Amino acid sequence: MAETENRTTTNVLSPREEEGIRGDGQARWYVVHTYSGHENKVKMNIEKMVDNRGMHDIILDIVVPTEEKILINSKGQRVHKTRKLFPGYVIIKMVVTNESWYLVRNTQGVTGFVGHGTDPIPLTPEEVARMGIEKIDIDLDVKVGDGVNVTSGPFAGQFGNVLAINPEKQVLTVNLMMFGRDTPVEIEFGQVHKLD
Repeated sequence: MAETENRTTTNVLSPREEEGIRGDGQARWYVVHTYSGHENKVKMNIEKMVDNRGMHDIILDIVVPTEEKILINSKGQRVHKTRKLFPGYVIIKMVVTNESWYLVRNTQGVTGFVGHGTDPIPLTPEEVARMGIEKIDIDLDVKVGDGVNVTSGPFAGQFGNVLAINPEKQVLTVNLMMFGRDTPVEIEFGQVHKLD
């Protein structure tokens, strides 16, 4: 009889795989779908679990975007109202690991991440800037004289030429045709695309 060796092979996991990190391990903003009206409750529940489990290094921020409105009631008094910008959604800045994904996904009131199955899709820096969640510097490759297309905001769909660039404020001064003449308008970096 031939002797056989019993060998056990072990898969050696990288530190990333051991931690359950998916993707590149960077903290990004993700959108979580919730039951309508449960956004603040979901935010509080996730914050409590993050505190209890000491997960502040992988779940960094949780936001329910809102805006303030001032309304005049029937008595002529000003009334301050807070309105959710995206009812049914919570925005979370996190590193997607198996543990962080599981914690968020199994929070009461959460129906899932926006994305494909178990792979949430992060927001782009432009989307984050447009939503006003976080100030992100956008690296826009334009110079004075370049043509741009305005993609969002009150001037969406218009074309113009760049007159000035302010990288600190992240705005361009663009010459747009308004009322039959060229008018300089300040537009944020995230609201334009350079024309080819």
